[in-house]
Amino acid sequence: MEKGIAGRLPKVSVISPSPGGIMVAFGVREALGAQQIYWAEMENGTRQFRQFLSEYEVYPAIIVDDINRSGRAINETIALVKELGTEVIGIGTIAKFEDAPNEYDGIPAKSLLSFDVNFYDSEEEWKNSRSASDVSEEKVRY
Repeated sequence: MEKGIAGRLPKVSVISPSPGGIMVAFGVREALGAQQIYWAEMENGTRQFRQFLSEYEVYPAIIVDDINRSGRAINETIALVKELGTEVIGIGTIAKFEDAPNEYDGIPAKSLLSFDVNFYDSEEEWKNSRSASDVSEEKVRY
């Protein structure tokens, strides 16, 4: 199967929006026989590639990550890839939160599993959203 899929793809780059997705990127690179792998990092509030990359040096890109929370990291990575003069031909994550987009610039984003979670700006907002039937508060340490 690996050769069948890889044989239908052009030469591709596998790109992760963050160091957290590097392991996913290496797995996808191996499965697809991709020759290039890159990742972006946040520095001073800006997502950028650490590696020295020149325009048109990168093959068409498949963006992969471990978790897609809001879609911001993927959108920022798409912008970086476009700045290099390369197109994004695929997007995939292991997991995504329900609120994350299902497509970016017309490119479907595929995930292995999806989580329905709620985010709150404050503890008060969370407490006000609960009903009497909700489970009790659980403190989590990490």
